[in-house]
Amino acid sequence: MLRPEYPIETERLLLRPYREGDIDVLHDIQSRPEVVRFLYWEPRTREQVEQVIRESSSQIECEGNALELAIQPRGSETMVGDVVLMYRSEAHRQGEIGFVLHPDHQGHGYATEAAGEMLRLGFEQLGLHRIFGRLEARNSGSAAVLERLGMRLEAHLHENEWVKGEWQSELVYAMLATEWASLQ
Repeated sequence: MLRPEYPIETERLLLRPYREGDIDVLHDIQSRPEVVRFLYWEPRTREQVEQVIRESSSQIECEGNALELAIQPRGSETMVGDVVLMYRSEAHRQGEIGFVLHPDHQGHGYATEAAGEMLRLGFEQLGLHRIFGRLEARNSGSAAVLERLGMRLEAHLHENEWVKGEWQSELVYAMLATEWASLQ
């Protein structure tokens, strides 16, 4: 079970549950075709974003739950993206991380800092054994984030999924709790 106190503070960021005031910013991010190009879903409407916020969770109770948090730079009142830790398997103690940033805020290390905090929560507070990140193989920016975190490339699945009218390939990066501990 994972019930963090909010906001979670990193060196430059606050990670916090979504608020009603995040709807416009989150819609601006999730409605952009270039942002969702390599994600499973199409650009979202405002109503879909409202539903995402309503259904989001700020704690993990059991397998299948996800911790979904807004990424907000310190000193700002506005979120710039979001980060997620999904509890994939209790029996195998597995989790998955993901992140999405507004294009204007990419390249500043925010995704790396936020995802690194999710790794810490997953390993140190939830007690996970392995955390992985999956991405479309052409998404070099996200691959670079996972590599900076010290995650290793475990698989390159070639044209393994039919998504948005084309065959897409998938990269799987992962880190074990022992690897996390050795980096600390």
